[in-house]
Amino acid sequence: MSSDDRNPGAILDRIPGRQRDIGGFTVSRVLPIAHRKTVGPFIFFDEMGPATLGAGHGLDVRPHPHIGLATVTYLFDGRIRHRDSLGSLQDIEPGDVNWMTAGRGIVHSERSRDDDRAGEQLLHGIQTWIALPAADEECAPDFTHYPAAALPALTLGGARLRVIAGTAYGATSPVAVHSPTLYVAAELAADTVLALPEEHAERGVYVVSGSAEIAGQMFTAGELAVLAPGAQSLTATAETRAMLLGGAPLAEPRYLWWNFVSSRPERIEQAKLDWQNGCFDAVPGEHEFIPLPEN
Repeated sequence: MSSDDRNPGAILDRIPGRQRDIGGFTVSRVLPIAHRKTVGPFIFFDEMGPATLGAGHGLDVRPHPHIGLATVTYLFDGRIRHRDSLGSLQDIEPGDVNWMTAGRGIVHSERSRDDDRAGEQLLHGIQTWIALPAADEECAPDFTHYPAAALPALTLGGARLRVIAGTAYGATSPVAVHSPTLYVAAELAADTVLALPEEHAERGVYVVSGSAEIAGQMFTAGELAVLAPGAQSLTATAETRAMLLGGAPLAEPRYLWWNFVSSRPERIEQAKLDWQNGCFDAVPGEHEFIPLPEN
């Protein structure tokens, strides 16, 4: 499906999630895809779970590197312990935001806590990467945790909204973004009609659970609707959880290989060599790492 600016209210793309194994844990990935790399600055979008991890087991994403992006973790259920090469050690729980700016390079791990492994764990959330503007791609790496209470929470009719990053509905998140960004978690009662923010150049709606009608089309759990510019709304046809995402498009194309994002392909080649040769800083307390993929 396709449209353009002359047809406001239309759907540009319907992108279903594709199952990916990230080392014993399955995610549903909607971005990137061959014909659409980004929505606004969002270049990667995974839904983790919902999954029940049995007693004695847990999430174990070993240390791995990033450049040129900010990673954003947002949970609905469960808890993850983040460690990185800056020395950060931070648990994230539902409603919080872990915002990690890779810039010129950072390494991190994501694991279940030892005490959480004693029993079953339900883990469910969204992992996204936001490409940095070219001027900020080589900025100093940074990690900031934002507790749920720090993020704007709004109620509009039957919609409960949390502004994760950027601006929406007259509210601004404290998260330090590098470009105009739309990122909102929405919980909607059945039959709720929610007007979608018009101020952002590119917008998408990802249905986490339930179902929603947008521009006369029905979207169900695991689907991303990419919207044409202009006034639009969604109607929750059941109790629904959704993520609104987007923002200003990137001025230059982006290259993505493994965990590396850059506007310059030669920079990605350098990052490959740096990881292979042990040039990234290590994560304190961690002795494992994910090796560079062969292709």
